[in-house]
This record gives sequence, structure tokens and C-alpha cells, in this order.
Amino acid sequence: MTTNAQPSPRWKLLAPLAVAIIVALIPTPPGLAPHAWYFFAIFLGCVVGLILEPLPGAVVGLVGVTLVALLSRWVLFSPEQLATGGFNAANQAFSWAVSGFTNSTVWLIFGAFMFALGYEKTGLGRRISLWLVKAMGKRTLTLGYAVMIADGILAPFTPSNTARSAGTIYPVIRNLPPLYDSHPNDPSMKRMGSFLMWTALASTCVTSSLFLTALAPNLLAIALTESTTGIRINWGQWFMAVVPVGILLLLLVPLLSYWLCAPEVKAGNEISDWAGKELTKLGALTRNEVILVMMVVTALLLWIFAGSVISGSLVGLLVICGMLLVGIVSWKDILDNHAAWNTFVWFATLVALAGGLSLVGFVNWFGNVVGGQISHFDPLMAMVALVAIFYLLHYFFASVTAHVTALLPVILAAASGIAGLDMQMFVLLLLPTLGFMGILTPYGTGPSPVYYGSGYLPSALFWRLGAIFGLLFLVAWLVIGLPWLMVIS
Repeated sequence: MTTNAQPSPRWKLLAPLAVAIIVALIPTPPGLAPHAWYFFAIFLGCVVGLILEPLPGAVVGLVGVTLVALLSRWVLFSPEQLATGGFNAANQAFSWAVSGFTNSTVWLIFGAFMFALGYEKTGLGRRISLWLVKAMGKRTLTLGYAVMIADGILAPFTPSNTARSAGTIYPVIRNLPPLYDSHPNDPSMKRMGSFLMWTALASTCVTSSLFLTALAPNLLAIALTESTTGIRINWGQWFMAVVPVGILLLLLVPLLSYWLCAPEVKAGNEISDWAGKELTKLGALTRNEVILVMMVVTALLLWIFAGSVISGSLVGLLVICGMLLVGIVSWKDILDNHAAWNTFVWFATLVALAGGLSLVGFVNWFGNVVGGQISHFDPLMAMVALVAIFYLLHYFFASVTAHVTALLPVILAAASGIAGLDMQMFVLLLLPTLGFMGILTPYGTGPSPVYYGSGYLPSALFWRLGAIFGLLFLVAWLVIGLPWLMVIS
């Protein structure tokens, strides 16, 4: 999202429009209806807008669905549909434009943002981090595990890894290196700071893949997948698919960081003592913190075990109501949570746009074209190749959301055209890579610029570690994750 108060360069404003017009003027490919090609042109223009961000992402999405609805007679509906008696194009176009706002996954995203608000308002997130630092902070390696565990505890209920890691974990750990005379932008960064910052970032990338609700683009990807393929993945299915690789990587991340980004300080009491003083300032566990713990544990149990009884999105709304009734958050707090409302509008419009690709027939056409080109591939090899391509192309994206919007429908369409390919298994192999890929670059996911800008991870070190950990995550996912999926499918 663009946060700079300065206006965007004019070329960034014009580029999405130019791309849409140029693509629309290209002759329609054989086998595809003209209105589907025009819809794709507008969709591609929106993707360019999401990448360049001349306007906030929510505005780009809102403009996109509004434009399609206005031009629905030429870009959304076929001549056959328009000729059908009783077909009201105006009403149907509006229904399509707002369809994303009734999507259950979009509401689950909103509910998870409210969980994060509860953590912030009660101070529970900071308290958990300080508890772990106090208990495990006497040795540098165990301190790294404390950071990882803190992120893991917060992850299932915090869909913004920026809020979780950069907003909750980072403010705590940035106070730790100076206690051992380790300072940013200085050779002393190696004493502790570099290890600590990299461990925090790598940990949040793993937890972002481990839990469906730990990364907002995970939820967007689920919604886009359902709208384009009809395949629905719930919280428990996602967790069961990722848990062997996710737990293994979480156990390895602090240790590998300790080896590859070796801290010079191995032990000491200063950090544990500092965390103890901060906990003393916080005082005893408050009523609201206790209630919030009960709520989040209940929500987690319902997500895992009661998916057939109560919708995951309804669980989120239930917890929001509970927090409002007991006073953990106020209605004003919810209204003032601009990030939640912005994400709600953003993802609702993107869900509608991506679903439109399937509605007009573009996805089926593209899947058949690509599938015909790689139909001779073995289905398992095709899955591995498509996942690797999807993962490595993240080097070209500064937003996981833009990556999902631009590439996910294309990759799903390509996979659907391969005979014998198990789409359910492929979806479970493809989507969880969204968290892992954030480790690749200093701009790969929300917390990356924060840790990169901390002064403890110079450019050369960041790119080197990003390549090593990025390759490790991908290989571990394919070598262990794929056989595991074959067992549980």
C-alpha cells in the first residue's frame, strides 16, 4: 500500500491504463471469446497497478471492479447471455462487482485482523514475547528459539505478518542487541544483532506458511482457488498438509541462523534481566488478557475440529462480538483499524476480479492451451515444476498479494490442463509456499524491509542468507511435503 504523502509519478498512474488498452487492442486469441479477452486486459491492468502502486491496492481493486461493471455488456457477459430473455445485465453486473464482499474467506481475514487488535489492546502479544525472552534469553541460541516460539504462538491469530513480526516481535528484540554492545550499521552488529534479526524474519516466513490464518495472502489464495477451480481448503486441511515440514523448519531456523550468521556473544544474563524488568512494569496478567487467551484457544479448537459445524468465518465474527461485549476492544477501535478495513475492501475486489476470469471462460481457455503444451509431462513432475516456477518468480514481486493476484490464476489454469494431475493435491502443494517465499528478498514480504532497515542485516548478507534459506525452504517443501501429501491425500 502506498503510504507516502507525495503523489505517485504520472507514469505509474498511466501505466495500468496503457497496459489494459494495449492488451485489449491485440487481436483476440483463437478459441477465446472477445469479451473474455477484454476482461483479461482490465485484469492485467489492475495487476500492473498492484505492482506499481500509484494508488492504494484497495483503490486499484475498487476501480477495476467498477470499470468492469460499467463495461459489463462488452467485458463481462457474452452476446448469448445478453440475448437471453429476462437477463438484467445491470443488476447482474452489480451483483458480480460486490460478490467479493460476501466471500467467507474475506470475512475470515477481517476477523483475524480483529484478533491482532485484541493482542495489541490487551498487551498480550508483548507479554508473551517478554515471557519467552526472560525464560530463554540467557543463551543466544535459546533466545533465537524464544523469538521463533513467540511468533508461532501469535501466528494462528495474526493474518498480518507485518503486524505480528514487525509490529510485535521487532519492537521487543530491537532493544536486546545493545545490551551486549551490538549496534546497527557497525561491525559490532555481528555480536548478536544480525543473528537475532534474521532468526525473527526467517521464523515469521515459516509460520506464515504453517497456519492458514498467519498470512493474509494465504486466505486470498484460498478464495481465488475456490472461485477458479471450485476446490475449498479449510484451516485443518492446510495445517495437516504443512505441519511436518513447518515444524521441522521452525526447529531448524534458529540453529541454521546460529551457524550461518554466527553471533559472537554466546551467553549472558543482561537480556533475561531486561525482559524481567519490562514484565514487572506490565504488572500481573489482566482480566482482559485472560479472557482473550480463552477466546483464541476456543477459536483455534473450533477451526481445527468443528469446521463441519461452524464456519471459520463465523468463528471470527463470534470472537469479535465477544471482545466487544467484554470490553477488550470498542467499536471505535474497530472503526479506527484502517488496515483491517483497507484489506477487507482490497481482497473483496481482488476476489471478484479473479473470479471474473473464470466466469468469462478465460481460465478454462488458458488451462487448455498451456495443458496442451505440457500434456506430455508426468503429472508429479509438472506439479514440482509449476510450484518451483511460482516460488522463484517472487523475486520479481514486492508484495505477496500482487504475486497471488498475478500468477495464481495462471498457474492453476496451467495445472488444470494436465491430464492425470490431482488438483486437490496440487493446490495443497502450491499455496503454502506463499509464506516461505517471503525470505527470498529484502522486499519479499511485509516485515522484510523492517528487518533489512534495522541496520543489522547489510545488503550482501541479506541476499546471501535469502538465497540459502529460500532454497532450503523450497527443497524441504518438495522433498518432504510432496510425499507427505501423497500419503494423506
